[in-house]
Amino acid sequence: MRLFQGKKEAEKILSDLKKKIKKAKLKPGLAVILVDGDRASRLYVELKKGVAKRVGIRFILRRFSPGAGQERIIKEIKNLNRDKKIHGILVQLPLPRGYCTSKIIGAVDPKKDVDRGVLASVIYFALKKGIRETKQKEIVAVVNSHFFGKALEKFFLQKGIRINYLLRKDFSPRRIKSADAIITICGCPRLIKGDMIKDGAVLIDAGIPADVDRESVEKKAAFLTPVPGGLGPLTVALLLKKVYQKAYGSCQNH
Repeated sequence: MRLFQGKKEAEKILSDLKKKIKKAKLKPGLAVILVDGDRASRLYVELKKGVAKRVGIRFILRRFSPGAGQERIIKEIKNLNRDKKIHGILVQLPLPRGYCTSKIIGAVDPKKDVDRGVLASVIYFALKKGIRETKQKEIVAVVNSHFFGKALEKFFLQKGIRINYLLRKDFSPRRIKSADAIITICGCPRLIKGDMIKDGAVLIDAGIPADVDRESVEKKAAFLTPVPGGLGPLTVALLLKKVYQKAYGSCQNH
């Protein structure tokens, strides 16, 4: 079973990014909206904070309790939209129940939205490392929400790849048994086991914690994005690269 070297790919991007920020004498700013409640989200935000600091990007965290209310969060996003020192805004997902993901993300100024399409791009990059030729392949994604499932489906369709997605609540082993590639974005420990997949399956695990039971798939899967060290580091690196690009573009326009 081949493993995706996400950390190695990320380090190349981050090393180049640090040099560019220093050379351009920029002070890019990233603001992250975190609605507390999900442990994995808190860990992921801390990871972003550490990497941002390492490459020279200012990191601003706006943290809310689960009961803060949607309008209060949207009001803060609008404030950040107007702040010229903030070049990128990210809403950490998933949001707790009762919050409308599309409405909150929709409040982010598109000029400052650095998160849109990043994870999908990373998943696509990893999938192409696992399957060179994607035509006529059965690709299934297991996701937590229709919001992300539809976004992923649309992104891949633009690349000429058809995928089917199913919600975690509708998951059953028979739905993935014949799949050539399985993408998971659930954060459900050991959801995918060796006896559920076909020989030679490509597994793209974007869950935190890992969705794939690595030990049981070892002898059946052809390719796996491990957790940690797989998609996560590359996602963060590309996100920060977009913050730099927004800051650089803003600087050039003034």
